[in-house]
Amino acid sequence: MQLDRYDRHLLEVLQQDGRISNQDLADRIGLSPSSCLRRLRTLEESGLITAYRALLDAKTLGLTLMALVHISMDRHTPERFNHFESTVAALPEVLECLLITGQDADYQLKVVVRDMDAYQELLLNKITRIEGVTGVHSSFVLRRVVSKTSLPLDGI
Repeated sequence: MQLDRYDRHLLEVLQQDGRISNQDLADRIGLSPSSCLRRLRTLEESGLITAYRALLDAKTLGLTLMALVHISMDRHTPERFNHFESTVAALPEVLECLLITGQDADYQLKVVVRDMDAYQELLLNKITRIEGVTGVHSSFVLRRVVSKTSLPLDGI
């Protein structure tokens, strides 16, 4: 899909404020409301815009411990990976699951929990019980330095 400057600007604004009204969005990018809405619908229908979400503050909810968990698997088969991926996808504490390379691990999980007791519960009673998991290495996040949800649109 070819994006022009209006599309890129529209996407930049929406990444910062997904609740902006069509009128305000049109004003910000310099288009009429009808043209803006037409472009927005085209971007949604193309699959470029996949969803609109509210971002919640984990600390306010009492979820104060974030960990990066490297997982090693015993066998590298599609069945083993599919089972692991579907199991961790069902765990609400797992914010992200990445199949990785360049490490001694096969997956990296980003998890958020209330405290160390909750992490122990997740690790010992859920993650390590998934068939095929042979190794787990945890790193705990001390502080978020950069946290973005917006994709870079320059040069696209």
